[in-house]
Amino acid sequence: MVPELIDVETDAKLPPRADVVIIGGGIAGVSTLLALAEKGVSAVLLEKGRLAGEQSSRNWGFCRTQGRAQAEVPLALESLRLWDRMDRLVGDEVGFQRAGACYLCDTPAEVAGYEAWLDQARQWQVQSRILSADEVDAMLPGSSRRWAGALHTPNDGRAEPQRAVPLMAQAARRLGATIVTQCAARGIETKAGRISGIVTERGAIGCDAAVLAGGAWSRLFCGNMGIDFPQLKVLGSVMRTQPLNGPPEMAVAGPDFAFRKRRDGGYTVARRNANEAHLVPDSFRLLPRFLPTMLQSRREYRIRLFGRFQEERRIPRRWALDQASPFEAMRVLDPAPNPAIVEESKVNLIRAFPAFADARIAASWGGLIDTTPDAVPVIGPVRAVPGFFLMSGFSGHGFGIGPGAGRLMSELVMGAQPVVDPAAFRFERFAAKARAAA
Repeated sequence: MVPELIDVETDAKLPPRADVVIIGGGIAGVSTLLALAEKGVSAVLLEKGRLAGEQSSRNWGFCRTQGRAQAEVPLALESLRLWDRMDRLVGDEVGFQRAGACYLCDTPAEVAGYEAWLDQARQWQVQSRILSADEVDAMLPGSSRRWAGALHTPNDGRAEPQRAVPLMAQAARRLGATIVTQCAARGIETKAGRISGIVTERGAIGCDAAVLAGGAWSRLFCGNMGIDFPQLKVLGSVMRTQPLNGPPEMAVAGPDFAFRKRRDGGYTVARRNANEAHLVPDSFRLLPRFLPTMLQSRREYRIRLFGRFQEERRIPRRWALDQASPFEAMRVLDPAPNPAIVEESKVNLIRAFPAFADARIAASWGGLIDTTPDAVPVIGPVRAVPGFFLMSGFSGHGFGIGPGAGRLMSELVMGAQPVVDPAAFRFERFAAKARAAA
């Protein structure tokens, strides 16, 4: 089921040229488009299906600094600053509120893990702190469990994925950007060794730079260019409830559930630490690079032996630019949610917070999350192809840091001073790690 999205007007015609072409209409691509449009840069966004039709409308809606990889914390802080002004920029409500976020801990060992994270994150002046068991009881009086403690960040927030990306895209168009949907990019053209244009199903468009923000499709697009981008997909299952009064306003996650208040009064609910990793051909191709992370995070994923294997095996890995691409054959990745995991999320939540016993499920959906071996995205140039930039592999963290990632990418494309140090997001780090392991 595709979550309900706001319809926004897009452009019917593909222009002959732009300074920058962005491939992909999710939070990463649209945030980059908006940042470029604010700077007066000529930019075109191409989307093979519908804006935010995939993971950018299917995520939890958390906008957080807490618990992130240290490299992402400055980007998360910049994103929160941008989220603060988003309603004014787009002229409508994206649902952003700094209602806080809380990660509940079952054991002292989990508390110690967050204390170690906080010891490093303090260099960024985060407002996170560790709560004692008594403080958790006072902050979340509706819980039926005695928690060992929690990580709490009062200035973290939440927003509405189904509203944010379409409204940001609409604002970018008002600033002069072009958005063409139902138009798949098939590949790149080069001249004198650097990007000169993008070939689409509707013809070619010239450009000086191209940004691939293709989410779960990015590895396939890169592969046809001869670029090996180590990325896999995992399936998340999410549900939303009908409006419900009473439970907390802040975004809360326990060891086996997560929830956050929605703009409509309902809640988005998920089973934390239960994403599905389907074994597909790329699982075996990339096993050496993903194995360390898989072993370290083995309790967070459920391996499925079948499922998507045959479907992905049939997808061509190479195609000519005058031929229809796989992106035209499948406009939107719309996987079914796992009903057992959806039910688990509800049961676990009610066990911890009995007030949710009266909640009625309004809808549920699945989404394919693009992941990298170190669970940190790529945001930056691909040196092998001058003028080609990649932003993908957000590993389930992309919605909250999307605005900051878009600003960073816009600065890298323009050759401007970046808002944060982009070194940790370099594409070439994967090749360096492969050489070190050899």
